Amino acid sequence: MIRVKEILKEKGRTQIELAEKLKMSPVGLSKLINGNPTLETMQKIADALDVEVKDLFSSKAGDSEPFGFVQYQNVIHKISSMDELKNLIDKQ
Repeated sequence: MIRVKEILKEKGRTQIELAEKLKMSPVGLSKLINGNPTLETMQKIADALDVEVKDLFSSKAGDSEPFGFVQYQNVIHKISSMDELKNLIDKQ
């Protein structure tokens, strides 16, 4: 689960404000949050919230790393840009 709502609450902002910042409708943002957003979309959301992408993932109690992020951690550390990620995906 993506922590967008939790981060918004921590920052005292609303989903409507975030949707406006991302230039999309609140309904569209809600569908993204509750669906399966791409890494590029998650990067845009993270940038708009002024957090890192890994901060968007929820964590299990007792985990030191966010749930869902651990399995991608090694790949993400090796990728320094979205272009590198796209190139990596295109090669597969």
